[in-house]
Amino acid sequence: MKAEQSMEDRILQWREHLNRHQSIQSVDADELEDHLRSQIESLEEQGLDEDEAFLVSVKRMGNLSDISREFALEYSERLWKQLLIPPVRDEQSEEKQSDTFVAFGLALAAAATVKLPQLFGFSFDGSPDSESFYMRNIILLILPFLAAFFVWKRRLEPSEIIKVTAPFVAAALLINLLPFTRLGSTELLAVIHLPIAVWFVLGLAYMGGKWNNHSQRMNFVRFSGEWFIYLTLIAFGGGVLTMFTVFIFDSIGMDAELFVQSWLLPCGVAGAVVVSGWLVEAKQSIIENMAPVLTRLFTPLFALLLLSYIIAMLWTGTGILVEREVLIGFDLLLVVILGLLLYSISARDPHAAPDLFDRLQFLLIVSALLVDIFALWAIAARISEFGFSPNKVAALGENLILLINLAGSAFLYGKFLLKRTTFSTLERWQMTYFPVYPIWAAIVVIIFPIIFKFQ
Repeated sequence: MKAEQSMEDRILQWREHLNRHQSIQSVDADELEDHLRSQIESLEEQGLDEDEAFLVSVKRMGNLSDISREFALEYSERLWKQLLIPPVRDEQSEEKQSDTFVAFGLALAAAATVKLPQLFGFSFDGSPDSESFYMRNIILLILPFLAAFFVWKRRLEPSEIIKVTAPFVAAALLINLLPFTRLGSTELLAVIHLPIAVWFVLGLAYMGGKWNNHSQRMNFVRFSGEWFIYLTLIAFGGGVLTMFTVFIFDSIGMDAELFVQSWLLPCGVAGAVVVSGWLVEAKQSIIENMAPVLTRLFTPLFALLLLSYIIAMLWTGTGILVEREVLIGFDLLLVVILGLLLYSISARDPHAAPDLFDRLQFLLIVSALLVDIFALWAIAARISEFGFSPNKVAALGENLILLINLAGSAFLYGKFLLKRTTFSTLERWQMTYFPVYPIWAAIVVIIFPIIFKFQ
């Protein structure tokens, strides 16, 4: 009851600050307060305590009006001090300590599991059998441990644990029992799409089984971006560690490359996947997450890149080369652009008016849509000339899926810029379309090998 009253006192202070300004009417203050409370509730559901949730919500509310921003500046220093030197709460301290122990324990277990197949003759020696085995199974040897962390963190019920576990087991059976031609097209396609499918299984654990909740889907999108950034930073640090490991042992005449290749890199990657997830969860109280910040930096750069490419293509009259590596590269480019769109949506206040960044984002979406159309044209021409193949059909399906998403996004973003719809409509479109990607990935992993006779 005391904690509840404390939060009400904070909200009352914020409300009184608004009421001191004549420009704020009572109905406006009511709407702003409802928005503030929903922000606080959402952040508390993600694991933040009351102090952290209030601070982050107030900072976000600062984007709605100058008055809210003034309040945020006035109170943030005091609230930051409370965050940096929080009152000692044994229960909270024990929970965070438990998270740390569990996360690092699971990271060690993931590292050990990656080496476990060596007992059955599969090692990181580059042999064809080992290479094929690890290509198909590496994600299934690591990702379940990150899922286990969220199963523990969210305190999932047994029925929800079964829903998370069953797809991992099914994926392991399918990828190992299907009679793929070694390093054939269907095996490579399955290897590429399997991580996409099982990553969404991880989402079930992260969201606590609330897959149909659009706000929880957006939270998982935010987590995915932050996880990738933390993993990349750890990878850079690991690269430096590897370099110095080889260097210092080489100085005494010892070759450390075998240790690096067989132990340091595979075990380090496995552990980093779990630790990155724990870091995102532990650092949710940071007001400005990194993914949205990087989105604002790279959106204009990618828009310039695509515009330059379209102009160069039209100027030279040269079409896209339909080779496997080229198709993969273009699909990755479009996925990165879709990621930029998603993270800009996740960081944007849906009540704010359109600004310059929104116009840049719209330009990026339209440019990506044109590039996708050019890619589809080239793929269709190639299929018409040479017939169907697993790679071309997979590329065709993926580009069609991206085309629908980009076209819908461009349409809704355009309406938003013209003030004919709200920004929330665009967010709902993205989260409603979200499940299409794991469904397509599952089709490529399961159905494609059968259709194309495992070639």
